[in-house]
Amino acid sequence: MSGTSEIGAKGISRRKFLGAAGALGAGVAAGGVLSRPSPGFATAGNSTKIRLSWTEFAACHSPVAYGVSEGVYAKHGLDVELFYQGASGQTLIQSIATNKTDAGAGLLYDWVKPLEQGLDVKLFVGSHGGCTRLLASKSSGITRLEDLKGKKIASYDVASPPKHSFQVALAKAGLDPERDVEWLNVPFDLVGEVVGRGEADALAHLDPWAYAHKKKFDLHEVYNTQSGVFEGAVCCVLGVNSNFLEANRDAVRRLAEANIELHEFAAANPDKVADWFVKNLNPGFPLQDIHDNIASWDLHNHPVGKELVEQVKWAADDLSLIRVLDPTTDSRELADRVTIDILA
Repeated sequence: MSGTSEIGAKGISRRKFLGAAGALGAGVAAGGVLSRPSPGFATAGNSTKIRLSWTEFAACHSPVAYGVSEGVYAKHGLDVELFYQGASGQTLIQSIATNKTDAGAGLLYDWVKPLEQGLDVKLFVGSHGGCTRLLASKSSGITRLEDLKGKKIASYDVASPPKHSFQVALAKAGLDPERDVEWLNVPFDLVGEVVGRGEADALAHLDPWAYAHKKKFDLHEVYNTQSGVFEGAVCCVLGVNSNFLEANRDAVRRLAEANIELHEFAAANPDKVADWFVKNLNPGFPLQDIHDNIASWDLHNHPVGKELVEQVKWAADDLSLIRVLDPTTDSRELADRVTIDILA
């Protein structure tokens, strides 16, 4: 694929798009490495401008920044401007809802509750699976979910997506995710330290921090969000402000296509994306760790259309199971209402 002219005005099917995405390699690799993108960074030209919210130091968002710096979005006729909205998924989501940005990438479990409550945003494409991990100290003897009964699990927020993810997994393993375990709410940067000091038996966290904690404290990986009940589940998805979508549907289609292309590229070239991420964003993690992180995820998991609807329904059912959603919420109706089949 060498430009938007090969996509055509009507777009292409997901199957055809995935078949062509591998051609990104030579074109992107030929581009030079740019300096760290600032909130004002954008590609010049007559492209459609999109203000995109992201989480700057989340390694799973590295394909997004890589695509801006290497001109991939520009190739799709898009002028993408990145806005860092902090580590909180809710802050990122609110930036889109309040028109501070037009679209953004966030964890699906972060999106569902605000969407249930009427957030005027549409989800349109997934990115990947597997960027959240449940880790336990080896001395705890925890090797499976059932072993967590009566144990302490550290997480960085009372309603964090990692906590919700593994509450779901615990519930499906037959445990009460509130009564059978004790959740410790600790500062984001101290989740690993708490387990390292023996004040908790396990932790639930996001990459790259989870992966770093696993190595630093010699922890055992009990579960992640592409194993067990999460096999085939998407972690992160892109949402777009409904007003922006109405006025710029074709641009949003091209954004979805670029997103799929970039994640397919990252799957085939984790070395290039990791190298760019470490050199330009200085995340404080070794290059090899970021490379292994990126290589460990399911970067081929980027649902659109009916597949995305099913993923949102799945997430809504999960959150209902742990009583995050209103028990009267119809997960099918919710999923149909908050998604858009952008490649149709």
